[in-house]
Amino acid sequence: MKKINFPITDEQLASLRCGDRVLASGYLYTARDAAHKRMYDLLQQGKELPIDVKGQTIYYVGAAPAKPGYVIGPCGPTSSYRMDKYAPSLLDLGLKVMVGKGARNDEVIASMVRNKAVYLIAVGGAAALIANSIKKVDLVCYEDLGTEAIYRYEVEDMPLIVAIDPEGNNIYVR
Repeated sequence: MKKINFPITDEQLASLRCGDRVLASGYLYTARDAAHKRMYDLLQQGKELPIDVKGQTIYYVGAAPAKPGYVIGPCGPTSSYRMDKYAPSLLDLGLKVMVGKGARNDEVIASMVRNKAVYLIAVGGAAALIANSIKKVDLVCYEDLGTEAIYRYEVEDMPLIVAIDPEGNNIYVR
């Protein structure tokens, strides 16, 4: 089990290999379909994004509301293919890590290799377990999207698996 930190360093990124299990700590952003579409539309209009994605991690999640006394509710990954249309433009801006579940398309993988990025998967069905690793949640933007707004999570020992490494090795290809 490797320990990594977000934002990830180039050295940590280069050390990750397809199939590695990792425990991630640090800060990451969340964004799902609606937030990705808004960011993509901004880029198409030549405008700046509400967050600087350079060197950052985006977790594809829309958490359930927190119960009293908890930082967050269950927050398992969503299917990553829904962000495939938008991911290459964010990778070209310097996004280094994407976290979700499921396979990615060839265009995303080529962009990951070109930009030396990695795709990590969280285990679907482990939403309550993942919530235990989230220590702090801050709303960043798009509040009107509710749980699908962009948040900044502070995580500690979040369990993840390297699905696609910076060389393009892919856990989904046998």
